[in-house]
Amino acid sequence: MHGTKWVIAAFLALAGATARAEVKTKVIDYRQGDTALEGFLAWDDAAQGSRPGVLVIHEAWGENQHARDQAVRLARAGYVGFALDMYGKGKVTKHLEDAKAFMAEASKDPAVVRARFEAARKLLQAQPQVDPKKIGAVGYCFGGNVALNMARAGEDLAAVATFHAAIPSADQPVPGKVKPRILINTGGDDPLVPKSQIDAFVKELKDAGADISVITYPHAKHSFTNPEAAQAGMDALGYDADADRKSWEASMKMFQAAFKG
Repeated sequence: MHGTKWVIAAFLALAGATARAEVKTKVIDYRQGDTALEGFLAWDDAAQGSRPGVLVIHEAWGENQHARDQAVRLARAGYVGFALDMYGKGKVTKHLEDAKAFMAEASKDPAVVRARFEAARKLLQAQPQVDPKKIGAVGYCFGGNVALNMARAGEDLAAVATFHAAIPSADQPVPGKVKPRILINTGGDDPLVPKSQIDAFVKELKDAGADISVITYPHAKHSFTNPEAAQAGMDALGYDADADRKSWEASMKMFQAAFKG
């Protein structure tokens, strides 16, 4: 009898621990200037103390389920993930023409791009679960371009990982200005991201003293982390489970090293 009670008590304790370890999420309304924005926060409520926060910068489609899934993924990896909004509340699409229009509008003024990034960074730093001195970013497609530009612009980040990023043009940054470790994850069969463009950008940042590396995944197309990539009806896009897993593992390894201490 006593043995049975112990087993029941142990099972209930385990069940309670499992429930407490569930990732929590919250939609957060915030603003940049007059623009209403909507972000998505994810964290492990069972984790003790503050931990690094990581911004998730969405693909061309907007702050959609893919971006939110990455925030949850980061929470499970031990971070606080925040899927930020670069377009404006409600600007999410599955249509290419809309995505092009959203990107053009959001990126036409570099000052606005940086202001929206900084608004999200400050919001993430203010969360009680977050160590405000340990902030990183992950960016996908359009968001990868934003992340790389923010790193080059001198944003105070510990690490930046990009996935099938649109690569910025080379602009010769000031030596010593690029602070984070940077990992570019790119597809070997991605026609939207030419190798020559990656090479030029990497050379530029290395010449400026940046810690930057590239991993190319053979046969992976653009948007290789998004299970719904093929639904866009573009031959250049396609999900690749192997590249998705390997790029995530490589990025988490880099983040772990960057946030150490």
